[in-house]
Amino acid sequence: RTRLLEFYPQAAAMPIVNLQQVPEQKEKAFQKQKGIVQAPKNKISWNFDKRIVTPQIKSSTAGPNGTLILSEKRKQGRRYYKNIGLGFPTPRTAIMGAYIDNKCPFVGTTMIRGRILSGIVKSTKMKNTIVVRRTYLLWRKKYKRYEKRHKNISAHASPAFRINVGDRVTIGECRPLSKTKRFAVVKVTPKKIKSAAMFTKM
Repeated sequence: RTRLLEFYPQAAAMPIVNLQQVPEQKEKAFQKQKGIVQAPKNKISWNFDKRIVTPQIKSSTAGPNGTLILSEKRKQGRRYYKNIGLGFPTPRTAIMGAYIDNKCPFVGTTMIRGRILSGIVKSTKMKNTIVVRRTYLLWRKKYKRYEKRHKNISAHASPAFRINVGDRVTIGECRPLSKTKRFAVVKVTPKKIKSAAMFTKM
């Protein structure tokens, strides 16, 4: 804007409107996606009433109501998302949403590799973390029977999913995300609500 004021001094009194989608800021520190530059020096253009004006052009007309519109052009858009593969589609909320989560496998830097497990959600009290309960059978040679066991696994829950207790989730192994988290949610199957049976007194 400083270079533009040399050719267009009237722009100093005009408010700036940023057309870029503002990401959600829920933390004390400013959150941004890795590799997405908020305002690159070489890709900023000033739009005056449907006319692109570069600093080399000296004459131009202001936008409606005297507003100076700042628009950013980018080939791949302003949001980074990816396909994690393994047959799991990228949620639409991850593509169209405005949340920022660097640990999310769809919009962050987390890579899914290793084991793919499924289980029932036991707790969602933690922030962006759920507890998944997995039940399995263990063969006991002495008694020639199976023993029923279970394990609780902490997994990262991306804001792209709405997860409730009782839902069946599919989690994929990734790098260590915290002291206890080694998995991230890649698919959610909501819990089926059974209709209450109607009983009548005889």
